[in-house]
Amino acid sequence: MQRRAFLGGFAAIAATGLAGCSTTNSSYFASAYAGMPDGEYTLPKIPVSKVPEEFRRQVVDYETRHRPGSIIVDTPNRHLYLVQEDGKAMRYGIGVGRDGFRWSGTAKVGWKRRWPTWTPPAAMIRRQPELAKYRGGMEPGLTNPLGARALYLTRGGRDTGYRLHGTPEWWSIGNAVSSGCIRLMNQDIVDLYNRVEPGAKVVVLQG
Repeated sequence: MQRRAFLGGFAAIAATGLAGCSTTNSSYFASAYAGMPDGEYTLPKIPVSKVPEEFRRQVVDYETRHRPGSIIVDTPNRHLYLVQEDGKAMRYGIGVGRDGFRWSGTAKVGWKRRWPTWTPPAAMIRRQPELAKYRGGMEPGLTNPLGARALYLTRGGRDTGYRLHGTPEWWSIGNAVSSGCIRLMNQDIVDLYNRVEPGAKVVVLQG
């Protein structure tokens, strides 16, 4: 999902966020990442003890000028914040784009999909010809790269090619692994999907 030119001329909007003081405990984490039925699929349990605590979903202190309901993607620190009332945010761990695939700027959530189809863009197929078999789209499922949910980012009403999406590769969270999209653990993208409406502002920071 490479879009090197996307928002290339736009500077990242500073989020002046300060995070800390989580309101979670071990039993909360175990419940948040338990296996869960989801339509025709069942999300596998995530071995939460193997996920660093900083990348587990939790409410944190977060002061920002952005309105509640906004999404702030802190690429350097591998965190996504959903701004809430009273100086709080729900914080999620994320996987981000590899060098050469990262981007910054603002967008909106154009639309959302449950168990989305994944279609690799032409540029990705050129780099990885073995993906040509998915040119018409890969069916949804537990091994689909977009995971259980996807939020599609738009600018000026046009699809940017970037998504906030789930991943079955929970161990990749906290790393630079994607072709530009922002990935969350499947249980986390389900939680974010349920909290966010189309039209929500998304701010992606690079530093």
